[in-house]
Amino acid sequence: MNPATEPSLLGDPVALAAAIEGLDLAGARLALKRLRLHDRLLARECHKYLFPDETRIWEGPRTEVFKRGRGEVIYARRLYPKHMAFFAATKSYRELCFLAANRVGKTIAGGYADFCWATGLYPDWWPGKVFDRPTSGWICGRTNETTRDILQAKLFGRIAYKDGRKTVDGTGIFPASTLGQPTWKSGVQDLIDTIPILHKSGGWSRIGLKSYEQGPKAFEGTEQDYCHNDEEPGADVAAEQLVRTTTTGGLVILTFTPKEGHSTVVNGFLPKPDGLLDLDDGGEPTNWYPGPAEEDQPEDGPFV
Repeated sequence: MNPATEPSLLGDPVALAAAIEGLDLAGARLALKRLRLHDRLLARECHKYLFPDETRIWEGPRTEVFKRGRGEVIYARRLYPKHMAFFAATKSYRELCFLAANRVGKTIAGGYADFCWATGLYPDWWPGKVFDRPTSGWICGRTNETTRDILQAKLFGRIAYKDGRKTVDGTGIFPASTLGQPTWKSGVQDLIDTIPILHKSGGWSRIGLKSYEQGPKAFEGTEQDYCHNDEEPGADVAAEQLVRTTTTGGLVILTFTPKEGHSTVVNGFLPKPDGLLDLDDGGEPTNWYPGPAEEDQPEDGPFV
């Protein structure tokens, strides 16, 4: 019997000792202590399990990435052609929109790109844009609360305390080993303002969390390598972000469901009535979106 597959035994050494022949209470307590340590370590390696070569099963505890916990199916990346096309398009376009339905992994796809750009840890299969240095990026949501509860949690994990200082536990896409000490936004409980991210070069990248309710002026002033909008921004905010990434050769990505219909932002990515896209001076499209959904994507995907 594998206690990791029996949730009813994980918190009860007496039940575990009774269920496994030859295991005394002291042995059961030690086994559970080691299992809990294993769980904590595994929960901080979520990024290694995303977009695998072959379909596999998550063997760790419930995390902000794997909401269902043990037994959750993690499908092979070839079953997500739109996600792979999105990653590849970051190499060629300055403005991209992953326009898709709810709960198909848009936030995870955008967050995984954020992870690669901030840490410099690109998988062998990565087809997209590569920065060869530490980066500066903004990750943005609709409100302060949704930015904290959705984006911050999925990226960095839960609020935790270390040596008396408030931090995050690294059970999101970014493992604890990559996280520096965050600063916190004033006036909003438990919302990160900026957080240093350890880059493979030994330097530090920097990620700032922002919300659209701060208004377009909050997006003025500083150069950024990338901006990730996880929900549809206003056209004024999107325009400011594009300006911020101009001198760095950076990009703006948007991952959202078009709940506002044919807005200015959405229509900027869709083909015009004549079937044409906006082109640059060289005759190439200026932005990208994934097109209609594919029928072969898993109905019950791993990202919730």
